[in-house]
Amino acid sequence: MTSENDVVQSARRQLLIGGTWRDAAGGATLPVEDPSTGRTLTDVASASSDDALDALAAADAAAGAWAAHPPRARGEILRRAFELMTERADDLALLMTLEMGKSLAESRSEVLYAAEFFRWFSEEAVRIAGRWSNEPGGSGRLLTMKQPVGPCLLITPWNFPLAMGTRKIGPAIAAGNTMVVKPAQQTPLSMYALAAILTEAGLPDGVLNVITSSSASRVVGPLVDDPRLRKLSFTGSTEVGRTLMAQASGRLLRLSMELGGNAPFLVFEDADLDAAVDGAVIAKTRNVGQSCVAANRFHVHASIAAQFTERLAARLGKLTVGRGTEPGTDIGPLIDGQQRDTVIELVADATDRGARVAVGGSAGTGPGYFYEPTVLGDVPPGARVLSEEIFGPVAPVATFETESEALAAANQSDFGLVAYVYSTNLKRALRVVEGLQTGMVGLNRGLVSNPAAPFGGVKQSGFGREGGFEGIEEYLSTKYVAVDL
Repeated sequence: MTSENDVVQSARRQLLIGGTWRDAAGGATLPVEDPSTGRTLTDVASASSDDALDALAAADAAAGAWAAHPPRARGEILRRAFELMTERADDLALLMTLEMGKSLAESRSEVLYAAEFFRWFSEEAVRIAGRWSNEPGGSGRLLTMKQPVGPCLLITPWNFPLAMGTRKIGPAIAAGNTMVVKPAQQTPLSMYALAAILTEAGLPDGVLNVITSSSASRVVGPLVDDPRLRKLSFTGSTEVGRTLMAQASGRLLRLSMELGGNAPFLVFEDADLDAAVDGAVIAKTRNVGQSCVAANRFHVHASIAAQFTERLAARLGKLTVGRGTEPGTDIGPLIDGQQRDTVIELVADATDRGARVAVGGSAGTGPGYFYEPTVLGDVPPGARVLSEEIFGPVAPVATFETESEALAAANQSDFGLVAYVYSTNLKRALRVVEGLQTGMVGLNRGLVSNPAAPFGGVKQSGFGREGGFEGIEEYLSTKYVAVDL
């Protein structure tokens, strides 16, 4: 594997606009921090509104030719990018760990997961189809065709800097769209590395444009207001999603929104307890708990709650906290000091209300933004950890007595992204799965993400789906032609 210094020094730092790597207007930059040390890794270009509009102009100029590009050729570009990502997984993982903090093992898993979206959509590019059917009255025919929506703005978050990119870029390319991508300012290096790989794989100039900025509003606002933009896809907080929807409403932009979560993890008295604890560890600690699909609150039947809490605490207590690049690290730092302070505040609120700390419960002494894996038992109903997204390695355990009580507790949230259910009773499991108000469910498993499956939520967790057969539909428009025979 390349050294840390070499990976950072070789990383792209400029904007990619129209196939050219260039500095921001006026030479403005923003720092990229290593959250495990609090130190600056490097500086990258910070785009102005003029840079953003230049990127959209490049996407608009390339749109016609790219839409006409053969689907097979589009798919082969994605396939080559998949192969390049797989070959360079170690270096990409190191770069991601340095700017985001997760362990090298987790970063490598994300690289391979992210690459799978390119492989999946490389195969979907040639399966875009409409239909030809008889008009019910018999006098004509109904023809429908699928066409690219046009230039897209794709806004990605910091927690999965590669996978959230490929999950949007893959279907956009496969469907024949051009795009402007704005990655989170905390983790731009991974996205620039991805853009360089796509360029190497043969993606024409202007199809993918990448801009980073210290001010999201400075670059997003002008793009959303521009009539050349046809679609906005955003992954991030519900609060920011609402703001973007309001801005986009004036132009009726087509939207995809993957927003916040508050995932319930239900464990019934008939569950396989060993499997439930295994699943809980996966669902809670992936990405240091900084995931919209992380199990946020554990609702466990009262008869087994103490045993579940004890076993989960024993497992999380054995995890090693440290810098992601260090061998043996299981839990890296949180993304920044603000996120660590939020976790501290939520745990303090729970314990003040009577929750019991079964393991952990403290922040690291630094440097870096660490927090111990934590299990809270006997969490009372009013605790904020049961209603607010934690985004950290904290597992609050509450109890229930009946199936209906468990379902009510799971559905009381305004969010509806994912839920987890552990039960060996098939009838009960299916009843609960049907009753959950979420877009996804993990039934007796703690991991739901899969490139072949539709990812997305309901209620305040957003709308639209990414991945699966459904994912490419977000980037296609349907045109109907009435044929007179």
